[in-house]
Amino acid sequence: MIPINVSPQTRERFVRNIIAAWHSATPEQQQCGRTWYRTAHELAAMMTEGNPRAGAGVIAALSANKSWPENLRLARQACETGLSSGHFTDALNKAAQIMAGADPADVLPMERKTGQFFRLIANPDDPDAVVIDRHAHDIAVGETYGQRDRGLSSAGRYALLAHCFREAALRLGELPSTVQAVTWVAYTERIAGTSTRGPRRAM
Repeated sequence: MIPINVSPQTRERFVRNIIAAWHSATPEQQQCGRTWYRTAHELAAMMTEGNPRAGAGVIAALSANKSWPENLRLARQACETGLSSGHFTDALNKAAQIMAGADPADVLPMERKTGQFFRLIANPDDPDAVVIDRHAHDIAVGETYGQRDRGLSSAGRYALLAHCFREAALRLGELPSTVQAVTWVAYTERIAGTSTRGPRRAM
């Protein structure tokens, strides 16, 4: 795992890695990344009959360790008929609370990936939120960690990487979420050899 307290030089290297990943994106990857959260927002609204905040909360609650198609399948089922299996008990309980009317911001860990994922699906124009998943970590660090522990459950490590994405976004004149989504699309397609087809996997 990377240290939580890194030197200014290391922090700058992380920012430059993110900017390099941004410039490596093809025009198609740029377009896909720029529309990722907006498309997810529309899907969240559709599955809750016009309540994208609730839909975003359910999607985010059920996103951990799930592919994007599986994440959406579980979220749709939760919204339509309820969900009693298919995920960790904690995730199922959070989704159920949101479907029962609880504000997702009161249920989800807002300083971590799940909460930030909710914020951006609920409001794709959020100027501050940024999702740091395993791919965002590897983009910033400049190394593919594979199955190694990245330590993203640490609030300090998450905040460090989120700051690096915000700094990169400031230099590029973009939203942090746009930089994260575009670099995520380019990176995941490079390591998986997949084609650009819009939102595919939970970040």
